[in-house]
Amino acid sequence: MGRQACFKQHMNVDTHHGGLSDALVILGAAGLVIPGFARFRISPVIGFILVGLLVGPSGLGSMVRDHPWLSHVTITDTAGIAPYAELGIVLLLFSIGLELSFKRLWSMRALVFGVGAAELAGGAIIIALGLAALGEAPSSAIGLGLALALSSTALVLPMVGTQSPVGRTAFSMLLFEDLALVPIIFLLGALGPSANGLGGLLDISIRGGITIAVMLVVGRYVLPHVFAQAARTKSPEVFLAASLLVVIVSSLMTTLAGLSPIVGALLAGLLIAETDYHGEVEVMTAPFKGLALGVFLITVGMSVDMRVVASNWWALVFAITGVVFAKTLVTAALLRLSGARKGVAAEVGLLMASPSETTLIVLSAASAAHIVAPATAAFWQIATAIGLTITPLLARFGHDLARRIEMRSGEDHAHHASHEEEDRAVIIGFGRVGRMVCDLLAAHGQPYIAIDSNADAIAEGRREGYPVLFGDVARAEMLDRLRLGHARALVLTMDDPVLSVIVTRRVRGWVPELPIIARARDTAHASELYRAGATDVVPETLESSLQLAETALVDLGVAMGPVIASIHQRREDLRQEIKQSANMAVAPRLRRARATDVDPVTPAPMASATATSASAPE
Repeated sequence: MGRQACFKQHMNVDTHHGGLSDALVILGAAGLVIPGFARFRISPVIGFILVGLLVGPSGLGSMVRDHPWLSHVTITDTAGIAPYAELGIVLLLFSIGLELSFKRLWSMRALVFGVGAAELAGGAIIIALGLAALGEAPSSAIGLGLALALSSTALVLPMVGTQSPVGRTAFSMLLFEDLALVPIIFLLGALGPSANGLGGLLDISIRGGITIAVMLVVGRYVLPHVFAQAARTKSPEVFLAASLLVVIVSSLMTTLAGLSPIVGALLAGLLIAETDYHGEVEVMTAPFKGLALGVFLITVGMSVDMRVVASNWWALVFAITGVVFAKTLVTAALLRLSGARKGVAAEVGLLMASPSETTLIVLSAASAAHIVAPATAAFWQIATAIGLTITPLLARFGHDLARRIEMRSGEDHAHHASHEEEDRAVIIGFGRVGRMVCDLLAAHGQPYIAIDSNADAIAEGRREGYPVLFGDVARAEMLDRLRLGHARALVLTMDDPVLSVIVTRRVRGWVPELPIIARARDTAHASELYRAGATDVVPETLESSLQLAETALVDLGVAMGPVIASIHQRREDLRQEIKQSANMAVAPRLRRARATDVDPVTPAPMASATATSASAPE
């Protein structure tokens, strides 16, 4: 009896401190478990879902009655953490809005309301037809089709961002889905047996439109003053409070109007993005967004009942595979029809293939409207949770598939290009330096082709429209395929000092008259490149050091004249050093810190593709 009383007392204490233990579990997952997963290259997304599965009702939580001490490492109040999970979604949409502007959003209108709308409608129709063929009632099939056609904003955008071609395309479709969430819910209400929904949908549309218009007008004129006052306090706490206040008030306003809170959060981000304080707001709210998203993912894992999974595994595999296949097919086909590259279409198709966190919202609405049976809704909720778990795996597979597609097309292009006698520059190395060289050549209308052995860099470059090829120039046959005898110049930008010397020596032996402009690490490397036959060499550490020294001396108060003279003298000393080391007849040309500088030393100019540059021959 005493033992039973002790147990009840213990349970009361645990209940009383449930919120504290839940917070301990969440913070422990974020601070200890997730970094541990990272050592094994497990995505934080999967990590948080696995934590939710472990500490949820079907995991360790099912053993709390027999082992009360487990209450300290499980989440006992599932409903209590739901608001924090919703806050994670709200802050995610807010951060997306911060990265946008109304101008950029308007420029994406064709993708958002064209491809985005077609993707959602097409996916919903295909899935609904498949479910109807399997015996689902028409209204239930429509409700499930609309729910499962949605994709995860919370998972997709953190993985790909909004700046790359894949990120921009995915974001445009996800944005339309988020905007369409409220109409979908009301449509399901209208399809329900007890609904008078069309009139309610019209009412919500009017109230929502008025609310958004008021927020746009008020926010445009009020927000700059609010954040200006917060900035004047020079208090990070005040600035953070102002940021969160704007997000919460905006979300509440759209919620009261009958819209989703994520619409208000997105709108708040867009309005703040038009101010001068969007960068600071993004930095201040980022930690809260990450932690709240972690809570959301934990709730996703907690919704998975492993006993149901074990008893229905074959049906779940079939269901998830069917949804992934249908959505991938629809999305990739629409993107190809809209002009997207094959690699982009394939990657976005797989990235958007799994269901979404908003799928759970729509399933709940469909179940409440008596369109979908509770047992069916529960089955698809588990399928959705599993689909969210495999989203990072689909993203990885999509990235690798896109790279292979781009590489195959790149190899075809290389085979074709190798037989073209085009008067162009060849750039070996498509890293940071090589990309900048490509941009400048393109800006001046100079044809070029770039080559690199980094498959990811090449795939990304081809998606962005650069004429780049995959290849390893360490192999002589690869150099031969570039047909350098017909090139105007060879530019070596790779960060491999040994390989750059080897390539220079090989090419100079084959094409004696070809201008070779090479990137060097220092003066010693520059000497090696000149001995190998380079026409012009740019020692990057030398020039950066001279420019840094010049700037430092001027800022320290030294007169400009003596500074320039000393810089010229130092450059001339290094020229003579390279000349002696490379056994050259004349000292090489080195790039100046300033194009307007006049070098007192003027040896005979060297034949070079850069002889007509802004710098006169040194």
